[in-house]
Amino acid sequence: MVYKNLFEKLAGYIVFFIALTTYSLTVEPTNSWWDCGEYIATAYKLQVGHPPGAPLFLLVANFFSQFAFGDVTKVALMINYMSVLCSSATILLLFLTTKAILEKFKSNTNSFITSLSAMVASLVYTFSDSFWFSAVEGEVYAMSSFFTALVFWSIIKWEKEVDTNPKADRWLVFIAYLIGLSIGVHLLSLLVIPAIILIYYFKKFPFTYKGFLFANISSIFILGLIYNIVIPQFVNLAGKFEIFFVNELSLPFNSGTIFFFLITIATISFLLIRSKTWEFQFFSFSPYHLNSITLGFTFLLIGYMSFFTLIIRSNANTPIDENSPEDAVSLLSYLNREQYGSSPLSYGQYFNAEAVDYADGNPVYVKSVEREKYIISDDRKKSIPIYEKEKSGIFPRMWSRDQRHIEAYKEWANLKNINKKPSFIENIRFFISYQINHMYFRYFMWNFAGKQNDKQGHGELNNGNWLSGFNFIDELRLGPQYSMPEHLKNNKGRNTYYFLPLILGIIGLIFHYNANPKDTWSIFLFFFFTGIAIVLELNQTPYQPRERDYAYVGSFYAFSVWIGIGVYAIYSSLNKYIKNAKATSIITTLTLFIPTLMLSQGWDDHNRSNRYTATEFAKNYLKSCEPNAILFTMGDNDTFPLWYVQEVENYRTDVRIVNLSLLNTDWYIDQMKRDAYDGKAVPFSLTRNQYKQGTRDVAIYMDYGRSEQYLELTDFNRWIKSDRSETKINIGKDYDFYYTKNIKIPVNKENVIKNNLVHPKDYHLILDTLKINLNTSQLEKKDIMILDMIETNNWERPIYFAITIGSAGRSFLYLDKYFQLDGMVYKLLPIENTINKTGDIARVNSDILLPMLMEKYNWGNLNQDIYLDETNIRMTMNFRNNFSRLAQQLIIEEKYTQAEEVLDKCMEIMPGDKVPLNYFIHPIIESYYQIEANKKAETILTELYNIYKSELEYFFSFPSDKITGVQTELIKNLQFYNNLVIISDDNNHPEKRKIQQDFQRFYQNFLSL
Repeated sequence: MVYKNLFEKLAGYIVFFIALTTYSLTVEPTNSWWDCGEYIATAYKLQVGHPPGAPLFLLVANFFSQFAFGDVTKVALMINYMSVLCSSATILLLFLTTKAILEKFKSNTNSFITSLSAMVASLVYTFSDSFWFSAVEGEVYAMSSFFTALVFWSIIKWEKEVDTNPKADRWLVFIAYLIGLSIGVHLLSLLVIPAIILIYYFKKFPFTYKGFLFANISSIFILGLIYNIVIPQFVNLAGKFEIFFVNELSLPFNSGTIFFFLITIATISFLLIRSKTWEFQFFSFSPYHLNSITLGFTFLLIGYMSFFTLIIRSNANTPIDENSPEDAVSLLSYLNREQYGSSPLSYGQYFNAEAVDYADGNPVYVKSVEREKYIISDDRKKSIPIYEKEKSGIFPRMWSRDQRHIEAYKEWANLKNINKKPSFIENIRFFISYQINHMYFRYFMWNFAGKQNDKQGHGELNNGNWLSGFNFIDELRLGPQYSMPEHLKNNKGRNTYYFLPLILGIIGLIFHYNANPKDTWSIFLFFFFTGIAIVLELNQTPYQPRERDYAYVGSFYAFSVWIGIGVYAIYSSLNKYIKNAKATSIITTLTLFIPTLMLSQGWDDHNRSNRYTATEFAKNYLKSCEPNAILFTMGDNDTFPLWYVQEVENYRTDVRIVNLSLLNTDWYIDQMKRDAYDGKAVPFSLTRNQYKQGTRDVAIYMDYGRSEQYLELTDFNRWIKSDRSETKINIGKDYDFYYTKNIKIPVNKENVIKNNLVHPKDYHLILDTLKINLNTSQLEKKDIMILDMIETNNWERPIYFAITIGSAGRSFLYLDKYFQLDGMVYKLLPIENTINKTGDIARVNSDILLPMLMEKYNWGNLNQDIYLDETNIRMTMNFRNNFSRLAQQLIIEEKYTQAEEVLDKCMEIMPGDKVPLNYFIHPIIESYYQIEANKKAETILTELYNIYKSELEYFFSFPSDKITGVQTELIKNLQFYNNLVIISDDNNHPEKRKIQQDFQRFYQNFLSL
């Protein structure tokens, strides 16, 4: 009994300590992939990250970064520890919330079981896949989960105290403040509001169906009020006051904003004071309610005011200053995420709808210090497409015109004719099959049933699906499980929970509904709005760049409450037939087994300790660049980690990183034209008036019979920059156009040599002119800026493109035939290269690439026992390609010893047991053969042959009704295997006959499909 009492008192601390220990041991010691690099960099120096911003997160993260005590290599770890603490606190709040809900059951007389049930709920969530992922990196989702949990726990506290404590309504004011604060972290925390409203209704009012319906409608209305009115319109009103005061009254900048805030403060003060003295009664609404609502609104605004830090820091022109929200006018665009566009929700166009007209949008105002007023940068005339009604409809789920998305729509919705408007049934079919099932339910099952592997899935049967662990069940959905190759079974991301958490949750849901349907509905609203409601709002397209499970952890949190109730439900049933002590022992053993199972399954694919890949790979990009370089990047993973190492670790700050997707915006060009640290401004010659929003956003190709003419770059740019009417074409509105796609770029040889842009041994290869063909029907603003920069730079500074930007051609503005592969970057040189037989772009200078790969680069412990997820594996493919390209060049130069050392180094840092062997290892095998290191080649080839063979045997074992689900992978493997057959045959591999025979067998099987 003593131990039970002690357990009841300490249970909450125990789950907190378990979570804290787990996350501390598995936390990433440095920067991670995706948005983490941006968040850590902006937090460390209080800069402005991507819209809609997370100012409170940045402030708190900045505080935690101080505990690095000047060691910049520990800043990321300290911020990651902030996520650890927030996540551990979330687990504690889940325990307290579940326990409080269980204590409301009339049948509850066993406090030990109550604590045990809450502990199981908390531990299951602790070790759940999605929450654990966010808990060990410096992203906003851990803190957002903490606020969500704290808000919900607070309403539970209010509910418990309201009947006995006359000051209990302070909890409601506290909740309003927390919601205001949470806006400065992530908007996901708002989604708990409907559950709060229902708990308030059930506590304060007698249940009626009419009242219940009104409470539900009110909950959605209040959520919409805060999300669509309070957050954006408060800033919008401030912006309108600002423009009126400055433009119409000729008052100084910020005078309108100050006046608006004075009016707000005066109004709030008036309502607070008068609500104490007024005497009125409007139905059940009284001065007390007016006072409470005013207080709540006031504290919500106080929490929301963290966004002032963005305006303050943006005015300081920090190196990272996304969207440059320097005033109330520009802050609104920032909050509305206008740069990302929008998708139709309740009504809109389908993917095949054509624009029949264009409506005017709201003009864009920018501050003009010279003119001392806000001027219209973009009038947005004819900027909003109006689509044909015949191909528009309610609740459009298939709306993107991207060709890849259209192909996916055909598959997911089983579309018969993509030229016709999809039927409502087809629309709903896509909604259920892709948006609900693939983009939510699959993630839900990852966390409570199991996960197939750590590869991103796009609907195929072999990647990213949920998995139970019961082969006979999994085979019904995913095909054969017993014949799966060992290397696929041993994928660290393969976790099986045998439905146990799911079953507990369903039992808890049923028991909860029978015991307390009102509470069940409140939890359900929490579950729904943090899950499926997000699906409805996002209206996502196929082929997302990454898995999105982290967005739905609030829903999984709510379900975990039912898991705790499920434990209590099983105990209640057992207790009817077995003595109390035995029932307690049985339920303790059985239920604690579930989180133990989840911990054992999830540890290996959530343990990021000793992994430094994101940081070291970022440094490798910068090591590839010469001093004072300009480096073009494109995506999150070739930009944000580089921002991190420059901003936090002060590494190679002389290199100017230019993100091409941001280069389409005027505010980003402004920033690139300023010096930053040791990096000089990017040499653009266009003035702000020539690239401001609405000006030269796009230039269109028009064939006027001069398309074959090669135009000097200077003349081409002069034409594009001109404001003369003959350089415009009117297509509803004026657009810039160009009449030839052929451009000549003169080479200033003196500058090339003076600035060491070309290696001395290649001086004789320097061209007089580069010729490029812009094989595209339009140029975006970023393309115009690149061409301008090339001309203005005049071969003074080295120009690089990250190799991860894309494939040849359009991705590189058709400059790739003048590229040199310098590690993780392509260098633009006045030397033409020829594309080799494998289709690789860029020439290789072994004198440059050899020391990079063999000496300069660090690998982030790639060859150690660390967990490498799909993002890391994807990056290693670039490294393997670099090693093989270098080896091939050394072989051409007859430097065979060095070539073998390069190949050995590649296999040393990326061995097959750490980095899976795949198609990118083929050139390594061929190179080994070419230098007559046959044993090494044969060893790798044999291992790869066994991989291909086992995977093809597995795919061909699929029944006919499921083999189409792996057909893409099957065809790819067959193609790779065919290439391996050629290599083995050309080099007389000892098992070449067997390899050929197996290939013929597989090929015949494929033909018979």
